Amino acid sequence: MDLKKEVLDILSNGTAEELEIMGLAVQAIKQKQERQSAYPSGFLGLRGEFISEREYQFKVPITSYMLNRGGIVHGGITATIADSTMGSLVNRSLPSEKFAVTVEMKTNYLQPGLGQELISTARLIRLGETLAVADCRVENERGTLIALTTGTFAIQKWSNRGS
Repeated sequence: MDLKKEVLDILSNGTAEELEIMGLAVQAIKQKQERQSAYPSGFLGLRGEFISEREYQFKVPITSYMLNRGGIVHGGITATIADSTMGSLVNRSLPSEKFAVTVEMKTNYLQPGLGQELISTARLIRLGETLAVADCRVENERGTLIALTTGTFAIQKWSNRGS
């Protein structure tokens, strides 16, 4: 069976959950095309905003894509959201000729990821010439603290950007 036939079969006969996943795939592709973001960001629907000069936040609806077999948000998804929030904060705090990549991250999982939405708030601890340090709180819409993460980011200069 070719991909088009498989997709059409899912669209015609798929469960609500399978259709939700197909919608997230379309969202990821469109977000990549429009904003040049990574596919995981699109699957998660990541759109952030500064809430202060040194704080950045994502609000992400919990979808079936994010859940483990136990029905809670998978720990890897929680860590990805925290990493993305901290990385977005650091990168948006840098001049255009520089970018940052994660070099170390520690996540403490404090409560199961349950609810309707995850709210991930990153705070810039230090922004140096070669390293940045940030932390991130991931809560649900009721204010339950699900995870606390710290991260270190290496600051790099773009070379041959666009090639």
